[in-house]
Amino acid sequence: MFGQNLVKILRAPTTRFYRLHKDGLFGNVKIQHGNNKPKSLHKTRRIWLPNIQHVNLYSAVLEENMRIRVTTRVLRTIDKKGGLDNYLLETKDKNIGTQFGIELKQKIKNALEQKKPTEQQQQPSV
Repeated sequence: MFGQNLVKILRAPTTRFYRLHKDGLFGNVKIQHGNNKPKSLHKTRRIWLPNIQHVNLYSAVLEENMRIRVTTRVLRTIDKKGGLDNYLLETKDKNIGTQFGIELKQKIKNALEQKKPTEQQQQPSV
């Protein structure tokens, strides 16, 4: 009876940085916390944010340009794998690390499955 109407009070305002797991491709890079430690040894708290860039990437399977938030580390990996589609298909879900990336991967897989039957019908039998 007494505890039903209690509301949790936040001690600090929430920031947009805690939404990183939803919005783009970050490759499991997270916000890091630590101390600045100058010569005087007076430590002060600070955070290190990932280097996030807004990039237009082309998906050959979906045949569309997408504006995605990506870390520079993932951008180098996309170049190494040979494009956005190859990166998503060859990378494990736990290494993609974002809900957006996993949904995009599933969308690409579904598009590939729909294209395969039409390719098989067009090939002449030998």
